[in-house]
Amino acid sequence: MYDGASQSRAGDRRPTAAATDRATVTRWRAEQMTAFESGEDCTIDPEATVGYGEFDEPTLLGDGATIRAGSIVYGDVTIGDEFTTGHDVLVREATAIGDDVLVGTKTVIDGQTTIGSHVSLQTNVYVPTETRIGSNVFIGPSAVLTNDEYPVRTDNGLEGPTIEDGASIGANATLLPGVTIGEGAFVAAGAVVTDDVPPGRLAVGAPATIESLPGPLDGPNQLA
Repeated sequence: MYDGASQSRAGDRRPTAAATDRATVTRWRAEQMTAFESGEDCTIDPEATVGYGEFDEPTLLGDGATIRAGSIVYGDVTIGDEFTTGHDVLVREATAIGDDVLVGTKTVIDGQTTIGSHVSLQTNVYVPTETRIGSNVFIGPSAVLTNDEYPVRTDNGLEGPTIEDGASIGANATLLPGVTIGEGAFVAAGAVVTDDVPPGRLAVGAPATIESLPGPLDGPNQLA
C-alpha cells in the first residue's frame, strides 16, 4: 500500500521521510559523541556506541576489545586489553578498567569507578558510582552493589563498596554502601552484606554473618 510519507515514485530522488529521520538521528548521535581511540584487533558492533556524550577526555580502548550490540561506553573511560562485553552493557564516564575484563549482558557500571584486571562481571550486575573493584574478582549474575545509605531521604554523599583482590560475590547478593569485601573473601548467593567481610572469610545469609571458608572455597579464583 502506498504511503506518501514513507515512499517516493520511481525516479523521484527526494529523500523519504524515513531516510530524513535516519539522517537526523545520525547527525544527533555524532553531535553527542566524544572521540575514542582503540588498539589493534578490536571488534565494535555497528549497533554499539563508544565515546558517548561530550567530555574533554576521549575513551581509550586497549587491544583485542569486543563490544557487542546495544552496549554503550561513555567518553572519559580508560579500558585495557582484551575487554569483552555481552549485549546492552552500559559503562559510564570517569571509569578505569584493567586488562582481561568480561562485562556480562545488561550489566551497568555507573561511572567514577575503578576495576582491576582479570575480572568477570556476569549478567545483570549493577555497579554504582564510587565503587572500587580489585583484580581477579568474580561477581555473579544479578548481584547488586549500592552506594546510598538512605536513598532520597538524606544528602549524606555516596560511597560504593570496595571489593579487594581475589574476592567472589555470588548471584543475587547485595552489598550495602561502603562495605569492604576483603582479599580472597567469598559472599554467598543471596547474601545481604551490611558490614565488612574480613579477608579469606565467607559471608552468608540476610543480613550476612561471617563464617570460615569451607574447604572447596579455600583458594584463589580460577578465572579463564
